[in-house]
Amino acid sequence: MTRTAPEVVSPDDGFTVPELAIRGVTVRFAGLVALDSVSFTVAPGSIHAVIGPNGAGKSTCFNVLSGVYKATRGTVDMGGDELTRLPPHRIAQLGLARTFQNIVLTHGTVADNLMLGRHVLTRSGFVATALHLPGAVREQRRHRERAREIAEFLDLGAVFDAPVTLLPYGVRKRVEMARALCMEPKILLLDEPVAGMNTAERVRTADAIAAVRDNLGISIVLVEHDMGMIMRLADEVTVLDFGRRIVSGPPEEVRNNPEVIRAYLGTGEDTPVDASVLGGSPAAPSQTAGGTRHAQRENEERQQ
Repeated sequence: MTRTAPEVVSPDDGFTVPELAIRGVTVRFAGLVALDSVSFTVAPGSIHAVIGPNGAGKSTCFNVLSGVYKATRGTVDMGGDELTRLPPHRIAQLGLARTFQNIVLTHGTVADNLMLGRHVLTRSGFVATALHLPGAVREQRRHRERAREIAEFLDLGAVFDAPVTLLPYGVRKRVEMARALCMEPKILLLDEPVAGMNTAERVRTADAIAAVRDNLGISIVLVEHDMGMIMRLADEVTVLDFGRRIVSGPPEEVRNNPEVIRAYLGTGEDTPVDASVLGGSPAAPSQTAGGTRHAQRENEERQQ
């Protein structure tokens, strides 16, 4: 399918995709260390996957990057801007947007949800918008046109005015991605974008992710259990285990790394295994000793 990419900004606006540098980030919840001196770098315009067994610290990492959690120690630098002490809305204004594991949408239409993504770019004040002053009306019209453009890019044009509650699960997940793109991000965080999808939905979403990177040129940081998709899409992979970084590198190199295999399988085996085993269902690791430890850790995190 041929996609018409929306222009993020014109070249005259000086849009550049920054490097995202995570350095020595540690997060503690009471006595639990959720992240332990984690460091990695996301190159501009790349797809960087963060993987690991359940309870490895992937979601905690995303929450630090987006400002939901504050790091106990360490820094997150985005093109010279230090993010670790900023609130989520300020980080969004700087150009970092995210989706969540569980779909977070309102009960309105697709258009309504995408317009929420435009909120950080709206200049008209609450009073001007409420009174429908001419300037505010013109701005809202421009934002709606832009939202429709992004919807078309992600094959959501036909449902732009449809209530999201009536849409299939896979389409709603794509609506959430479109809402994040409506914030005009320089870096997009996707938290398990194909979780719970059937095969056709997974393929369509993977194609959409590739199109976003290839056509818009922005960086994508991806948390996902589908190892096959990671192998196809990612330029670089960082593996976490018990809150620590095991390794970062190209997908094939990471896939065959003995430490990565041990983290997923909970064994001392150091022979390469099929990627489908590494990227199995979230429940699969609990069948091994390592998986059981991760399941216990995940329960502890939820109780904090």
